[in-house]
Amino acid sequence: MAETQRKAPLRKATPVGLAKCPTGIAGLDEITQGGLPQGRPTLVCGGAGSGKTLFAMEFLVHGATMYNEPGVFIAFEETAAELAKNVESLGFDVNKLIKQKKLSVDYVHVERGEILETGEYDLEGLFVRIAYAVESVGAKRVVLDTIEALFAGLSDDFVLRGELRRLFRWLKDRGLTAVITAERGIETLTRQGLEEYVSDCVIMLDHRVTDQMATRRLRVVKYRGTAHGTNEYPFLIDKQGFSVLPVTGLCLEHRATTERISSGIPGLDTMLGGNGYFRGSTILISGTAGSGKTSAVAHFVDAACRRGERCAYFAFEESESQIIRNMSSIGIDLKQWMDKGLLNVSASRPTMLGLEMHLLTMHKEIERFEPRNVIMDPITDFEAIGTPGEAKAMLLRIVDFLKARQITAVFTSLTSEDSASGSTEVGISSLIDTWLLLRNIEQAGERNRGLYILKSRGMAHSNQIREFVLTDHGAKLMDVAIGPDGVVTGSARLAQQALEASGAAVREQAGEAKRRSLAHKRTALQARLKALQAEFDAEAQALELEIQQDRLREQHEQAERGRMVQSRTAQAGPPKPVKRGAA
Repeated sequence: MAETQRKAPLRKATPVGLAKCPTGIAGLDEITQGGLPQGRPTLVCGGAGSGKTLFAMEFLVHGATMYNEPGVFIAFEETAAELAKNVESLGFDVNKLIKQKKLSVDYVHVERGEILETGEYDLEGLFVRIAYAVESVGAKRVVLDTIEALFAGLSDDFVLRGELRRLFRWLKDRGLTAVITAERGIETLTRQGLEEYVSDCVIMLDHRVTDQMATRRLRVVKYRGTAHGTNEYPFLIDKQGFSVLPVTGLCLEHRATTERISSGIPGLDTMLGGNGYFRGSTILISGTAGSGKTSAVAHFVDAACRRGERCAYFAFEESESQIIRNMSSIGIDLKQWMDKGLLNVSASRPTMLGLEMHLLTMHKEIERFEPRNVIMDPITDFEAIGTPGEAKAMLLRIVDFLKARQITAVFTSLTSEDSASGSTEVGISSLIDTWLLLRNIEQAGERNRGLYILKSRGMAHSNQIREFVLTDHGAKLMDVAIGPDGVVTGSARLAQQALEASGAAVREQAGEAKRRSLAHKRTALQARLKALQAEFDAEAQALELEIQQDRLREQHEQAERGRMVQSRTAQAGPPKPVKRGAA
């Protein structure tokens, strides 16, 4: 047998993954690559108000309702009635689950003054209660909330560590997937500083306040036997419960399409190669205050809704009714699309939430509404609640999230008058596929708007500056007018166009005069040609007559000479013969 094994080819052993118990908490199962370790204890630690109890209760409720795994909640601080009332606002009907034998809640009152440290102190009584509760509902999941209350009277670390090991081993031996909550210590994950060492998985919840903005974050500190996300992840507690937002992956695997969609402004579509934006691309419209950024966005929204596509509009400076009123002044009726369910406007001040909370809120709204297009107007307001680096990281995550779902995103960005055209206030120009720059042009005592395309990846586009004019019937891009000092706009453009038109009229008149003069010259020349031709013909006829006369004269003279020769010959008579030798 040993010889056979030595001769057999070596094979790489197929790894057997650690069994996971899904939590049903949005985002957490993705971070942990499947859930919490099945049949093992998980420690959830954090400060007061960080969401530990809610996390644990949602783990049990989802197990009972989604995975047919009954659970037991052992509470040391809140009664069953208090727990049921606290989670009722999240849509969890704990009492109903208790009646259906899918959940058991047991409140264990522990008074610190009643605990006496002796050599005989143990947890046998607790084990009996847990075992009874588990058997009563056939539980697969157990929660202990919180462990400090259980060991509040123990100061001997040796005894405490021993009892913790006994507790965790007891849960493991019975194959129970346990969540144990603990209060966070000053310099340790927990107050005792021991639980994290005997737990197979440790999750830390954090509720921090920075610059008066509160943010909730989650981190998987340790997870034995499996890979897991190690970053800090923002999470949200709202009416739907506990949700975690994973940090965007580093792999750029977004699918790119050649489909084009209209910007809603025909002139702009022409500048973009005649077909508009790429589907699923990210567009940035930046410009100074009052340059028309929101108006350009409204045209895109109107065109998208006319195609029957849903649009999610996240506004951070104007209310829903204000946007509707303002856009109606340029002939765009956004309310009709809201009434048809194609447009959803979410308006809030940036300072209402932290960056991560805004990101989570947008994620949840996008997943709920399922739009084809997303508007964020403007993104520069996020600098008020975070550093430029944090704002850029947040926007990077939302861009990747939208690209992965082939959602076309249009962002607006407020720039200052003296900012460089090659940079944005939040530094995300490298993430943008198409970048439009609107600018105010001061000229001839007027302030007008100009638009040009700074970049548009993957397509040929115009490099011209066009005047961006807002009318009662929408935005229009006017043809370029060039004056002595370059591009002119507004009344200067009209004056230049009038000057060009008058110049064209003058040139046309001058040309017409030249054409008339040329016609007169042509007529005179043709008359001269006819006269010369007639003169030539008469002279040719005269010459021909002279030639004929000369020919006749010559013939007559030849005839006369012939007659003279004949006459002389006749008068002389015949010739006399010559005698030989007469010499």
